[in-house]
Amino acid sequence: MKKVLAYSAFIAGPLIIIFLSLFIGRYPLSISDVLNVLGFKIGFVELKSSDTSVNVIWDIRLPRIILGAIVGGSLAVSGASFQGLFRNPLVSSGILGVSAGAGFGASLAIILFQNQSTYIYLFAFSFGLLAVVLSYIIGFNYNSTPTIMLVLGGVIVSAIFSSLVSLLKYIADPYEQLPSIVFWLMGSLASAEFQDILISAIPMSIGIIGLIAIRWRLNILSMGDREAQALGVNIFLVKGLAILFATLATAGAVCVSGIIGWVGLVIPHIGRMLVGNNNQVLIPVSLSLGAGYLVLVDNLARTLTGSEIPLGILTSLLGAPFFIYLLKRTKGRGW
Repeated sequence: MKKVLAYSAFIAGPLIIIFLSLFIGRYPLSISDVLNVLGFKIGFVELKSSDTSVNVIWDIRLPRIILGAIVGGSLAVSGASFQGLFRNPLVSSGILGVSAGAGFGASLAIILFQNQSTYIYLFAFSFGLLAVVLSYIIGFNYNSTPTIMLVLGGVIVSAIFSSLVSLLKYIADPYEQLPSIVFWLMGSLASAEFQDILISAIPMSIGIIGLIAIRWRLNILSMGDREAQALGVNIFLVKGLAILFATLATAGAVCVSGIIGWVGLVIPHIGRMLVGNNNQVLIPVSLSLGAGYLVLVDNLARTLTGSEIPLGILTSLLGAPFFIYLLKRTKGRGW
């Protein structure tokens, strides 16, 4: 009975947060307005609310909230999977360079195509995938300790793409292109539309579903390569699939939201504090926690001040103190 209640809470929690977030903002809305607009768009009732309420709910808040939930869940699931795969509690969803590669791709698209969102999404996603491919090639050029080499490959590739981003910022137009690059790199959902959800949901859904499907194999890989081979697991195939699915989820998230740090690092640790290290439970729980967490942070981003605060700033300000607490709680022992 307790397990059923716990699972129900993890499923219902993000949905409740998404619904309540529709009321948060500078334009006041009543519960009748929200229910009427949602019912009208679905086709159940006639519209009784104003056109302004329809625009605020359906065109501004709802796509932003849904996209925030999907992005947060994707980053958290990817981070939890990478931490289990590499047996390292300091690994996050961008460890293989996907965030740095996506940042370079988006910056290049902003310079070449003047803020056309389609090209930004395409370039960010493509270069995010390219960064992971390069990290994978570097990591598997060596026969010994391939897991460590993968991480080192990700560090190298991230450094290269970060330098290239700095180069693009240096040559960008300081009045139009540079502000756009800087704002994108800090992460935001301000321009979210349903079109963005349709574009990014495909890779994120494939990544999330794939990681959930192989989550029990991640438990075996976390025991070590030799133990996994002894149990008959094809470690190269499983690692490749895990990296592929996590990369798709992360790249799909980053290409529409910009670089949002700490979600893929902190949320899996919160999940472990609640349910333990079993990836069969941890990965779905991380999905739920990540979705609810990023929606809550985005609510703060759009209401705390008169101008919107980039998400990357808030996730760092919230994530870093929690990680300090986590280190004190575990006394530096990691897991």
